[in-house]
Amino acid sequence: MAGHRPTPESEPMSVSIDLAGHNRPTPEKAPERQSLLGLSRDSLAERLRGIGVPEKQLRMRAGQLWHWLYVRGVDDFSAMANISKDLRTALADNFEIARPEIVEEQISVDGTRKWLFRFPARGAGRPVEIETVYIPEEGRGTLCVSSQVGCTLTCTFCHTGTQRLVRNLTEGEIVGQILTARERLGDLPEADTPMGAIVPSDGRLVSNIVMMGMGEPLYNFDNVKQALAVASDGDGLALSRRRITLSTSGVVPMIGRTGEEMGVMLAISLHAVRDDLRDVLVPINKKYPLDELLAACRAYPGLSNARRITFEYVMLKGVNDSLADARELVRLLRGIPAKINLIPFNPWPGTDYECSDWDQIERFADLVNDAGYASPIRTPRGRDIFAACGQLKSESERMKKADRLALAAAVAG
Repeated sequence: MAGHRPTPESEPMSVSIDLAGHNRPTPEKAPERQSLLGLSRDSLAERLRGIGVPEKQLRMRAGQLWHWLYVRGVDDFSAMANISKDLRTALADNFEIARPEIVEEQISVDGTRKWLFRFPARGAGRPVEIETVYIPEEGRGTLCVSSQVGCTLTCTFCHTGTQRLVRNLTEGEIVGQILTARERLGDLPEADTPMGAIVPSDGRLVSNIVMMGMGEPLYNFDNVKQALAVASDGDGLALSRRRITLSTSGVVPMIGRTGEEMGVMLAISLHAVRDDLRDVLVPINKKYPLDELLAACRAYPGLSNARRITFEYVMLKGVNDSLADARELVRLLRGIPAKINLIPFNPWPGTDYECSDWDQIERFADLVNDAGYASPIRTPRGRDIFAACGQLKSESERMKKADRLALAAAVAG
């Protein structure tokens, strides 16, 4: 059963599988062919027009490509059986289906899986790596997807925040995480689920998407919007927008647009109820303080009891976990249809924070529950493989300007 933890006597160790170079080697230079992943149907048709597909065939051919990419999940043009051999050759000559290389796959004792994905160099850069996490539960499987390599926000309790931003991920790189995870889990047609994998007992193995991985999604708005449009398309990946949640640390000007243009569920990384403390824990608060953030939440398009905002609150011992904090949290959120996720702090090397005592977390939750807000305590998942909330980080670093220029000159030469 998903989420079942063995007894200590029989508890297995977490598993790490090194898959670097296993199936999708990273090219030495930036690829010349453009990936078709993540493009809209109109953009697919435009690419087809560019390689000479007749105008009257564009809509049909784009529909065929869409089906093979997102329903069948193929990563090779030669597998597209109902497309002529000549067109398959032209597609392969001009484009690619750029899934990430799997560098490593780690499997927690609780069934959580974490992948270290590598994407090829772009321009005068170098290959970059990000982490993506799959969390199996009874009745659903949630994929935690990254939107950036690194992060700009430097939230002090978050391991990802210690890694400087390298670059935004493209829409294709975001969609590629979903497709590769589904392939590895056996959630695509003709794919097999790994023996012994902990997955939902029925239905789709990846049923929910959360944009809660590395990076701030609203600082990569256009690419995230396009990727989620592909993910929620009813003739493709077909994930309900109610099963897609975007988490932001509070980029206030983009919150309204998120509701209007993406229509997904919203989560807010809150973590403090006073501006002075949130300025430290979530430094973007200095730019967009609590009163502005909560005003944007109250105005979120489509907000209702059926479409509540989730407020994420990491429990830090002696920092933000007092009952006075709980009472202020209730006061701040009054009138906002909301759920409050209480997240026991997940430690990482070098942190000065500690997780709140469990009894204190339960007292905090009881107070919030008694005020009428659902406040589940999130069960830590994947801690043993550093896959839990706030623990994601890769070794990718931004190249120095001199190194970028030298690499660009070498590529041009």
